[in-house]
This record gives sequence, structure tokens and C-alpha cells, in this order.
Amino acid sequence: MNDESSDTERPVSRTPPAVAVVDAQSPGNVGTIARAMKNFGFENLLLVDPPELDPDGEAYGYAGHAREDILPNAEEVSFDHLAENYHTIGCTAVTNEDDRGHIRFPYSTPADLADRLPTVDAPTALVFGRERVGLTNEELSRIDEICSIPANAEYPVLNLGQAATITLYELRGLALADDDTQLPDLERVRAPEPTVDRLYDQWAALLEEINRPEEKRDKTMRMLRRVFGRADLTEREANTLLGLLRRATERPAED
Repeated sequence: MNDESSDTERPVSRTPPAVAVVDAQSPGNVGTIARAMKNFGFENLLLVDPPELDPDGEAYGYAGHAREDILPNAEEVSFDHLAENYHTIGCTAVTNEDDRGHIRFPYSTPADLADRLPTVDAPTALVFGRERVGLTNEELSRIDEICSIPANAEYPVLNLGQAATITLYELRGLALADDDTQLPDLERVRAPEPTVDRLYDQWAALLEEINRPEEKRDKTMRMLRRVFGRADLTEREANTLLGLLRRATERPAED
């Protein structure tokens, strides 16, 4: 299904890409892909000529919590169905980097896709092939675009489950908002300037208390200001350092 650009306003949100696996031989790899989908927020698993997925077998054993929804809800479809109903992105290790070969070239990396796929105004599917041979040239000729993971040129071929996990990680922003992940808010709130100033005053008091040569104190303070300026201390960090410096400043007097 070829995407046609439109001048109409695009929707603010869109269903994340489906994940399609073509002719996988190992049920375990299907389970691994389902687990990666669960990790990174993808839900729609499409299977072309899949192996038997026994609820007591490898696929469900490898799927983790994806055994509860993604794997049992996977839809078995034909390759024709994929090509006719989705904007397809074929994932392959071998790109044949030559503009004379149009089946596997040009190509994007997963990071490229993360930036560009939100502009594709069509249902999309990431298509992964067989463990040993991936997608055939005939299949790739029917796919809309190619994706390849940058890897060591001496051995670029990845395990099917690994390739899917890396690709889905890079594209997680299409399925998860920042506040949907387990990571805390990464924005740092810098300590108030009066607190930072007290920290510098306490450093100056310590340098005086330990009899740092007077001609070296200004240079030391400039260095400390540069160090703490780069660090962007939080209020808690600044107050902790203040407490330690006070103890250190008072210690000589106690001795």
C-alpha cells in the first residue's frame, strides 16, 4: 500500500504500527517479539504462515506478560493482506547499498523511521522475515520501504528477536508517551541562587579554616564555581554539600 502525501491536516495521534512476522520457524522468536511489543507499547501482532503457538510451549514461555494479550490476540494474515492494506516497512540486515539495485535500496534506519513515520497518513506495519533468510527479494519488491539496523559490517545479521527488539525500542515514541514509561521526570530543577551562594560562602570559610594560602583562594573559588556551574546542582544536592562543608569547617575548631 503506497502512501500518498496529503495537504489536509494530519491527526494529532495515530495507531502505532502493527508488527508483522513472516514465516517464523521458531515459536520462541514469536514470543520474544510479542514481549518486545509489550515492553515498548505496541499491540497489534500480525503473523504470516506462523509456527504452531502452543499455550504451553516456547512462544508463551518467552512472551512474558505479552502472553496475556498480544500473543493470544495475534491475527494470522496473508502476505497479500499486508501488501494491500498497510504501508509496509521491511526490516532486513542486507541492504545492497547500490542505487542500481532498487529492491533493497534506498533504506532507512530505525532512528530515521522514528522521525518520519508520524507523517505517514496510512496504517503501517513493520515486517520481519524468517530467521535464516529474512524477507525474500520478491517479498521486498512488494514492500513500500526498507529499514536496516546499523551493525558491524563484518557481521550485520541479527537474530530475529534481537532485530525486532532493537527496532521497536527505537520506535517506542510512536507507541508510548514520555509519561507512560517507568523513567522518572528527567527535568532537573536548579537550586535557588541564594542556596548556591551560601554553598560558595561555605567553601570560602573552609578554605580560610584550613589555611589555604590566600593567594590561591581566588583561583580555587573560580574553579569551584566552574565545577558547580556545570553540575547544575539541585536544591537537595546543594543543601547536602552545605551540611558536609559546615561539619568540615567546624572540625578543626573542635580539635
